[in-house]
Amino acid sequence: MSPALRRATTAASVTPASADEAREFAFSPADFDVLKGLAYEYAGISLSESKQNLIYSRLSRRLRALRLAAFGDYCQYLAETPSEIENFINSISTNHTKFFREKHHFDHFRTHVAVPFAQAAARKAGRLRVWSAGCSSGEEPYTIAAVLKREIRDFGSNDIRLLATDIDTDVLTKAANGEFGANALDEIPREYQGFFQRKGDRGGNEKIVADEELKSFIVFRRLNLMEQWPFSGLFDAIFCRNVMIYFDAPTKAALVERFTRQLKPEGWLYIGHSESLIGSHPGLELVGRTTYRRVK
Repeated sequence: MSPALRRATTAASVTPASADEAREFAFSPADFDVLKGLAYEYAGISLSESKQNLIYSRLSRRLRALRLAAFGDYCQYLAETPSEIENFINSISTNHTKFFREKHHFDHFRTHVAVPFAQAAARKAGRLRVWSAGCSSGEEPYTIAAVLKREIRDFGSNDIRLLATDIDTDVLTKAANGEFGANALDEIPREYQGFFQRKGDRGGNEKIVADEELKSFIVFRRLNLMEQWPFSGLFDAIFCRNVMIYFDAPTKAALVERFTRQLKPEGWLYIGHSESLIGSHPGLELVGRTTYRRVK
């Protein structure tokens, strides 16, 4: 049993009866400390004290589903049921995204990755690897794939693979389906809208569906960035945007180091608009807004 799960067992036995009785579920500071420790241990997520209400709100659904009376009971359940960790992480993960979010990254990706690859591929078929780390419900990897497909004329004859990973299994299932609300089409520039089709369901609701060829070049996998990565090949570009905002400085620095080692020389790292590297990194050069290049 991990140290955090041992603390869960202890906390469950000492949760005070004076926890906030105005809430549906008793939720003590000791409960929050246990959950905070589990979030950090299993996902590298650093929760500040200001996140207590957010955690209460998101995990209350799990307590209802499990028919538990208090967060102390949920801590006990986590200690006794390791498989619940996945549901716990899914519940506290934030999954806000949209197509072409932070468009300047895709403009840079088009001119510095897609176009040069297309020009080289016109002479000889090439190999391209891109990683969307923290892909959420899929808008980011499908945006990347659309940019590549528009620029690479003979898309199917080249060795192109896009790895899309996330720790949340629920959003990965949605992403793999490649189906989105009809209003998502408004986020997609006109020149890329042809890669998505409108489709109605039996209930009369309209949605958009990603092109099958677009989907075929994306591999969706669950991956916890804190664990060992199950690949050794290098990437031409890595997108890890609005993920590191949940990590503390040591975790972020260690992750950036790992990303750097996973990039090809002169490969590209794109991070979120509200993120920054802690100090400078000897292997990375800032070349634009939250855009870094691995030096040779």
